Amino acid sequence: MKLHIERTGSVMFSGASCVGILILLICYGTINGLPDPYRVAGLFEAEHESQERAFKYAMEKMNLRNVVGPNKLLIYHVEQITPHDSFEASKEICKQIKEGIAAVFGPITNIPRAHVQSICNAFEIPHLQAQWDPRDPRDYFSISVYPHYSTLSTAYSDLIRYWEWKRFTVIYEDNEGLIRLQEVLKATEGKDVQVTVRKLNPLTNSYVNMFKDIKETGENHIVVDCDVKKVKDVLHEALKVNMVSEYYHYLFITLDLGLVDLEDYKYGGANITAMRLIDPKRRQVMDVMSDWLLEEARSGKSPLMGQREIQTEIALMYDAVHLFTKGLSELAQAQVVTTEPLNCNKRQTWTNGNSLLNYMKSMDFEGLSGRLRFENGKRTDFELDILELSTSGLQKVGTWNPKMKVNITKTYQEKKKEIKESLKNQTLRVVTVVEAPYAVYSTEPGGPKFEGFVIDLLDLIAHKLGFNYTVHVAPDGKYGAKMDDKGNWNGMVGELIGNKDGPRADLAAAGMTITYEREKVVDFTKPFLNLGITILYRKPKKAPPELFSFLSPLSIDVWVYMMAAYLCVSFLLFVIARFSPYEWCNAHPCNVDSDIVENQFSILNSLWFTIGSLMQQGCEISPRAVSTRLVSTIWWFFTLIMISSYTANLAAFLTVERMESAIGSAQDLAEQTKIKYGTLNSGSTKAFFQGSDIPLYKRMWSFMNSEEPSVFVNSTEEAIQRVKSGDYAYMGESSSIDYAVQRNCELMSVGGLLDSKGYGIATPRDSPYTEIISNEIIHFHENQQIQKLYTKWWVEKSGGKCLVDDKKKDASALGITNVGGVFVVLVGGLCLGFVIAICEFIWKARKNASEDRQSICSEMAEEFRFAVKCFGSSKKSCKRKPSKDITDNGLQFMPLTRIPTDGPVGPRELYA
Repeated sequence: MKLHIERTGSVMFSGASCVGILILLICYGTINGLPDPYRVAGLFEAEHESQERAFKYAMEKMNLRNVVGPNKLLIYHVEQITPHDSFEASKEICKQIKEGIAAVFGPITNIPRAHVQSICNAFEIPHLQAQWDPRDPRDYFSISVYPHYSTLSTAYSDLIRYWEWKRFTVIYEDNEGLIRLQEVLKATEGKDVQVTVRKLNPLTNSYVNMFKDIKETGENHIVVDCDVKKVKDVLHEALKVNMVSEYYHYLFITLDLGLVDLEDYKYGGANITAMRLIDPKRRQVMDVMSDWLLEEARSGKSPLMGQREIQTEIALMYDAVHLFTKGLSELAQAQVVTTEPLNCNKRQTWTNGNSLLNYMKSMDFEGLSGRLRFENGKRTDFELDILELSTSGLQKVGTWNPKMKVNITKTYQEKKKEIKESLKNQTLRVVTVVEAPYAVYSTEPGGPKFEGFVIDLLDLIAHKLGFNYTVHVAPDGKYGAKMDDKGNWNGMVGELIGNKDGPRADLAAAGMTITYEREKVVDFTKPFLNLGITILYRKPKKAPPELFSFLSPLSIDVWVYMMAAYLCVSFLLFVIARFSPYEWCNAHPCNVDSDIVENQFSILNSLWFTIGSLMQQGCEISPRAVSTRLVSTIWWFFTLIMISSYTANLAAFLTVERMESAIGSAQDLAEQTKIKYGTLNSGSTKAFFQGSDIPLYKRMWSFMNSEEPSVFVNSTEEAIQRVKSGDYAYMGESSSIDYAVQRNCELMSVGGLLDSKGYGIATPRDSPYTEIISNEIIHFHENQQIQKLYTKWWVEKSGGKCLVDDKKKDASALGITNVGGVFVVLVGGLCLGFVIAICEFIWKARKNASEDRQSICSEMAEEFRFAVKCFGSSKKSCKRKPSKDITDNGLQFMPLTRIPTDGPVGPRELYA
């Protein structure tokens, strides 16, 4: 006959009801003939009543499930002891040993637990605990289902490494907290990680001053180790100094953060993270939870004690009982197990204690806390859930285990969706610097206060993400530079870093460059503009055309070669004509019997013929022989090509406006000292030259830094005015310089880009909005929205004037300065001809005076009086002997009037 014990709900046994248990045991043993049952002792303090209830519930559950074995029963004796009283605990455990026990559970507090462990170790009675125990090594006969402290510390250390925290503050409550965090502190040794350690003051519940000090240091990563009951107090004190926001990240070293009501913090964007061992969605947990909720609804007493979730140590107490019963069951199947009464005053040990302990350490099963498995008596193979606070409460975002380490299972899309939801309808504070075209004061009455490129970009982003924003100007009007070694920054960066009251802005939107130094203290989105450093300089004045600019189409070498070709062809034509018989002709065609023949290609005539061809004017001489005609043809072809090329190139040379620029690159600036050059007094361009290792830029920085007065300017407008005034070059971002060039036709950009950089929207360190704003910027790049904004503010808004003017100027008329040299040549030729005519006049007058036997002065006077008369083209000629020279300039000619037959005539009578 077998006795089955059934129940509805939960049956709780107390230490005072042992009589009923013994009666039931006697009846049960009498009917079935079983040996004595297994007795178990439990020592608990009054303040840990929930663990006591969990212990009792687990014992009853194991009995109902017959985990120990069929027809076997577990009897437990629970005794409440005074907290921290080791004497009472020792006395009570000795009392239980006299009755014979198979295991001891508890106590909870450290000092009594240590004494009980030592007694159990002496008598080889297994001692099971479900509390955190920092002792290492532990007593051999003590086994804990609580995860080993070093493994837990490693889990937190791995999580911090995963986040890549370079600076964080550790807040601990007691010395045990430092033991729990020892792996976290060890992980920073020998690395570029800065850790600040602070202790909570146990005499007060106010931590405002501590958080103020943390805030002043600019620290926003905080690791907190405290009792779960103080978590809400810590967050409340941090909230007083505005340190519970999206810019601060808290990691709580507690496995029971789910027991804390975080309703007041989940809508403020607070970053709160913790780990848990007990997954409420695990099947075993859900079953036990439903039983305890039913019991609490029925009697108002359950291990939950009004909590929404199962506390870690309560669940571990259940698993400890489960571990004991499974080990005892395995041992009972292998051998006969009986408890033995022992005496604390005698050296005795329990025979089956060592075997039972070994069986428990070899167990591998699933409990409320997951997999229970031991290595070297320590529980190291377990899995932790990573929790983050969201608008819907604490959510599981990943897991950690000793093998796989940190494994974030929360998808990027889920995280992005949560951030977007938290951002909707929020009002962000935006800091900017007034500078066209990025942000300027609006001129529209009743409209927004600011307008500009970044304002339009913010409108696009805000409309897409559903948030509002307000804009204010940085107090000092600067972008942001480090002022000292204490981490103080000015400008917009200083607004993002803030002070003890937190960041004074959520976004910094302006033409601010993404730099390495700024990236250390703030975060940047993806660049919305890509640019580089270039040089702004005044356009050079138009160079006045040279007097002999008409000679420019041909080089000096070509002109020399043409002169040489002209002389060579003339001489060759002269030589060929003298050799060719067809070039010798009768000088008087009417006198066919004349034996005198002449050659028209004398030296002077050859020169005249080739120059006439070169000038495309021709002359009265024409070649007769084939050889001379061939030479002439080749010469004419040569002159055709040369004159055509000259004419075509002359038009381009005379219409192009030549500009003279003193500089064309940074190299040109560095190699001279007349033109001063500088940058903005505070910004990335100045930092570029200041920190450059390139010799050229180092030399330029040395020059700029030593100039007096200073070559640095306080604004772009000041730089433009200084460039316009002359002998100054400004080096700045290409986008700002392009904006200035579009509106000032007397300015130009010189050279290429000295570097490559980008403008981005800055956010406080670890801001959750950085990534989603970056995504929107990439989206606006792809659909060309940013390019449209660039065209709007750079070209359409009073820009592009200089480009339009250049297009309208298709051609320009040639002025006197372009062709003045030709007139000089003409005047020079006329003067030379006049001088030659004077020389001929004097020469001829002297010759006539000799023939007429009169003075040269009277002859010159007579000829001069005739020359100055305005009327008459003929005059009487005195009879002179026939002139032997009937040529003019070497050219022979036929007389145009009839030659008299009654005597010789002179040259004058030939023209009469």
